[in-house]
Amino acid sequence: MEDKRRRARVQGAWAAPAKSQATAQPGKNLQGLAAAARSRLSQTPGQAWKNKEQQLPERAFVFQEPQLVVRTAPEPRVIEVRLYPGFVDLKEADWILERLCRDVPWKQRMGIREDITYPQPRLTAWYGELPYTYSRITMEPNPHWHPVLCTLKSRVEENTGHTFNSLLCNLYRDEKDSVDWHSDDEPSLGSCPVIASLSFGATRTFEMRKKPPPEENGDYTYVERVKIPLDHGTLLIMEGATQADWQHRVPKEYHSRERRVNLTFRTIYPEPRGAAW
Repeated sequence: MEDKRRRARVQGAWAAPAKSQATAQPGKNLQGLAAAARSRLSQTPGQAWKNKEQQLPERAFVFQEPQLVVRTAPEPRVIEVRLYPGFVDLKEADWILERLCRDVPWKQRMGIREDITYPQPRLTAWYGELPYTYSRITMEPNPHWHPVLCTLKSRVEENTGHTFNSLLCNLYRDEKDSVDWHSDDEPSLGSCPVIASLSFGATRTFEMRKKPPPEENGDYTYVERVKIPLDHGTLLIMEGATQADWQHRVPKEYHSRERRVNLTFRTIYPEPRGAAW
């Protein structure tokens, strides 16, 4: 009797519910997963990519011919810079320096840069029957040439073959005086002006740099540069496309420098009618 009750309890209410087919047959499930994995592993990388590519939308590839940018090289322009050391001998140059420092009506003018007014770091004077405007500064006509300046102008004209009707004088009082980068390319000077620069006094460095091409957007980092020491009594001539293609300056010096007078002879043309300076 006891054995019958025990069998009834096992087969009846105490018996566990029947397992699902998946749980009851784990071997079959594992076999299916393994077969799927083997199928994927057996595919080559190209086949696997092809299967993925079939699911992506088709995209047509269109080859476009690259556009060629043709730039025409600018016509070469001639620049000419000539140097005449000792154009005026030392003894005469000493006498001229003293006379010019004493007799020329030197004046410190106000410059304008980016709408900011500042005192120019040098003294200037102008000689000529016409006014001269540069860097938004106008030099009033002054036809009363000093006799020494008239003599120097005639000597420069005789030795260079050029004639001049105007003169801009600069007095650099010491090493702190200077003139910044610029070109003498004002419309009143014409297209290819000739500038004759005569120096007296302390030697100062005259620097030149080539203007960058338009595509450089005014970047002077890698342009050509030239440094020329201008000694007592030295004449420098700039002509051709020098002003159109190059800039020049006289920078400040770190070491003590005595006074220096620089005379720049030039030709000024009358103002065209209806034009403004």
